[in-house]
Amino acid sequence: MKLETLAVHAGDRKKPGPQVPVTTPIHTATTYFYDTTEQLDRIFAHEESGYCYSRFDNPTNAALEELITALEGGAGALACASGMAAIQIALSAALMDRRKFILAADALYGATVRMLMSIFEPLGFEVGFVDICDSAAVERAIAERRPGCILLETVSNPLLRVGAIDHIAAAARTAGAALVVDNTFATPLLSRPLELGANLVLHSATKYLAGHGDVLGGLVVSDQEYLEPLRDLSRTCGPVLGPFESYLTMRGIKTFALRMERQCSNACRLAGWLASHPSVERVYFPADPAHPDSAAIRKLFPQGMYGAMVSFELKDAGRQEIFGFMDRLRLVVRSTSLGDVHTMILYPAMSSHRDLSPKQRERMGIRDNLLRLSVGIEAVEDVIADLDQALGSRG
Repeated sequence: MKLETLAVHAGDRKKPGPQVPVTTPIHTATTYFYDTTEQLDRIFAHEESGYCYSRFDNPTNAALEELITALEGGAGALACASGMAAIQIALSAALMDRRKFILAADALYGATVRMLMSIFEPLGFEVGFVDICDSAAVERAIAERRPGCILLETVSNPLLRVGAIDHIAAAARTAGAALVVDNTFATPLLSRPLELGANLVLHSATKYLAGHGDVLGGLVVSDQEYLEPLRDLSRTCGPVLGPFESYLTMRGIKTFALRMERQCSNACRLAGWLASHPSVERVYFPADPAHPDSAAIRKLFPQGMYGAMVSFELKDAGRQEIFGFMDRLRLVVRSTSLGDVHTMILYPAMSSHRDLSPKQRERMGIRDNLLRLSVGIEAVEDVIADLDQALGSRG
């Protein structure tokens, strides 16, 4: 069954009684009882399927987990309270029985970097960074540093770099390291990292999957090896998503493929227009033939699908000029998120990578004139017109 069909049907229409609800209901109960205590005992022992306490499992959450498992091609999934909760529990599950060393891409979301440095390192984990798009450097780092886990983003935030996940997965497997991939920017429509050899794939469900700016959530999809450690951690630590948020995420996923196709198409148009604008110094977009990772992009992504994120630098612009440009926008939303149906703009130095020092941002290539666009589903001509009037008024 194709992904577009799975997005509409997977997880729904369970049979709780003689009638079958068309969409999964919102199950708000925290506890469940059965006709006999013996049956409840079997459910607690995982000898029989069923629900006993919502920190362990919930019917609405289970439906969402079934849906994202189908989309990513995994063995099972966990719905979490946020994307950051998903990252934390995925890394913890990956390192349960492995050396406590995380080898991370040197281009990551700022909050992810902060989690690695401010939470995992103080807890005794070692953290190292590598240019994940340099396959030779990755192989050397794996061989020399023997990580227990490798962490990367399918498409990096915000400079849109793309590593060769299949090659990295092979090197990780040879070294006995787990591979954790944040697939938020790509979504399962562009990439299914588990099929390329990853062990755990995560999403900020807040973004493209839910897609309407009304859900805070995260998802982790696991292969068979890491599924039980993931569920065990969840039952103990309890970073679970609420049933109402699970319902909204499922509702959003039903149209995510349609939305993503339109957003990818709009992003291609917008990136080409920005590249020709005299006020724009540089555009970062995976469709660019001169993109440093073009070989990996051609191999990993469907033809014509490059994601819906576009980053660009304004010529001779500092913080004041950036703020002035953003304030002149009338249609494009100044926002700290991405993946919604409307086009949004973000200043990484102020928001997504604010917690990093200027030197750290500079090392990552995030200059003070860089902006990040999350392209929506509007008529792209209207988005271009808004950007044009704001750029034309610079000064």
